[in-house]
Amino acid sequence: MNTPGSGRPPEDSKAPLAQRIDPKKEPLNQEQASYIRRAEFAQWQNKFKKMRARNIVTGLSIGAVVIGIYGYTFYSISQEKFLDDLESEAKLARTRTSAN
Repeated sequence: MNTPGSGRPPEDSKAPLAQRIDPKKEPLNQEQASYIRRAEFAQWQNKFKKMRARNIVTGLSIGAVVIGIYGYTFYSISQEKFLDDLESEAKLARTRTSAN
């Protein structure tokens, strides 16, 4: 006995049952080909929405990492004083050699 929601029409129903079609063995008629195209397009749209969201998140993540590395590089270079020390030592050396 069929229960409601089981996916089968009741025995007294005149609704046609879905048949599996192998397009490699049997040629498709216009209606079947149109239905397959619409179903594939709907699946593609759903997959595209998910992939687009993932791509946006991935792109933003990569961009944030790049900007973070770039910012940290500028910050760390601005903190370095070794070039200033070398420059002051070079000035001292120049003054010593010019004084001699």
